[in-house]
Amino acid sequence: MSFADALDILYEDNHCLALNKPAGWPTTHFDGKDETVDRLAKSYLKEKYDKPGNVFLGVVHRLDKPVSGALVFARTSKSAARLCEQFREGMVEKQYWAVVEDPPPGSRGAALAPWLKSDTGSLEDYLKKDEPSTRVEVVPKDTPGAQSARLLFVVRGRHNGLTWLELRPHTGRKHQLRVQLASRACPIYGDLKYGSDQVLGHSVALHAHSLTFLHPTSKEPITVKADVPKIWRGRFAHLLASSP
Repeated sequence: MSFADALDILYEDNHCLALNKPAGWPTTHFDGKDETVDRLAKSYLKEKYDKPGNVFLGVVHRLDKPVSGALVFARTSKSAARLCEQFREGMVEKQYWAVVEDPPPGSRGAALAPWLKSDTGSLEDYLKKDEPSTRVEVVPKDTPGAQSARLLFVVRGRHNGLTWLELRPHTGRKHQLRVQLASRACPIYGDLKYGSDQVLGHSVALHAHSLTFLHPTSKEPITVKADVPKIWRGRFAHLLASSP
């Protein structure tokens, strides 16, 4: 099987490469155990263009290991610098889809989730990573090292105790979406690290559905969209069909 068969390529030219990252794969940092998406993408480029020696591929942003969806790499150092700047300055428009577990009516968690009754809104918090547990937590604003986190949400569907959300983060904090939702008693389905009691294979129900960025050389806006994993279409079939 060729490397092209193993990748879902969303966009490709001489300057950048975008693909649909499968859940369960780290974006980068090969440690000799799990294969990484960037190494697979390098092998794909080496094979396709018959390149001798090493292939350059710039990692300009990341998706958590259990998260799927649109992931962009740079194919030149100049493109890498320009794309990194866009992500750093918040110029990239990101749209995620998430399936969250609704807290049971009348439960303690339900008191934390009145926002879920709205069709649209925003969530704002301050986050800090707890190094010993490798978890991120919501903390008071004046906590040393706390970082602001903000996202916009739209409810796309509801069914049988699950809610399908469209999320647009305005900041790019580590585990931001997972923590902000879990802190309101609505963990992402399958996210055992942040309170879910459901299992979704090697993944959590968080998917980077689309990215819009400026092409590093032409400056034209590029939008890439990634289909949800097959497991979503089975596990969440009724929920996905509930969208108006």
